Amino acid sequence: MELLEEHRCFEGRQQRWRHDSTTLNCAMTFSIFLPPTENPPVLFWLSGLTCNDENFTTKAGAQRIAAELGIALVMPDTSPRGDDVADDAGYDLGKGAGFYLNATEQPWASHYRMYDYIRDELPALIKAEFAVSDRCAISGHSMGGHGALIMALKNPGKYTSVSAFAPIVNPTQVPWGQKAFTNYLGEDAEKWQEWDSCALMLASDSASAIPMLIDQGDADQFLAGQLQPAVLAEAARQKDWPLTLRIQPGYDHSYYFMASFIEDHLRFHAEHLFG
Repeated sequence: MELLEEHRCFEGRQQRWRHDSTTLNCAMTFSIFLPPTENPPVLFWLSGLTCNDENFTTKAGAQRIAAELGIALVMPDTSPRGDDVADDAGYDLGKGAGFYLNATEQPWASHYRMYDYIRDELPALIKAEFAVSDRCAISGHSMGGHGALIMALKNPGKYTSVSAFAPIVNPTQVPWGQKAFTNYLGEDAEKWQEWDSCALMLASDSASAIPMLIDQGDADQFLAGQLQPAVLAEAARQKDWPLTLRIQPGYDHSYYFMASFIEDHLRFHAEHLFG
């Protein structure tokens, strides 16, 4: 691993690292905040379309509360990167738009295996290289909210809690998801279901349910066409899943929204990480 940056921050350390990923077949960058406490639990943060590992690090203002609570923050990139990695001219496909799945179609399948990277390779690397505990939670925004939800739903027992800001909860039914899934997974929509939070929740065992918090701004320009959190709320109602969905008046899709409520999310996760 190569240390790219390090900064003192709220008595902790904010770092940025590069490493060679065997899962993604390319060099990957991630950011990490290490609080001034020993053996902290970890919150993984998954960012949205067009983002990388620095958006949350520099815009959300999460470090102060993470330092107070004693939670490490791990911010991976949103897709594989490099000259050999397939890309697309659109902002919603290719680099910066990995959708946290394992692609099966070429030219994407060679590198776009973000699900395996987030589930297996990155946590193992963090555990091997940093003095953190085994307990972890997961959160994210928009496409990253989709990623956080499917990670939690597909891996019962791995995370203590899950949260999201403005997540794409029903990607099989909205344009962002349909474009990505058609390219990454092929035309067979049945194969898409295993990457859709609503389908996964309806197929889940409620006995393995973990606490879930979602914040959604009602001034979000993508709310009706791309996000549709009410669909997941109905699935949660049917499965008796412990979901708290908060509609926040006047908030949009930007990081100003996340900065306004990230403290709530960190304290929510702390209840379960230390519980």
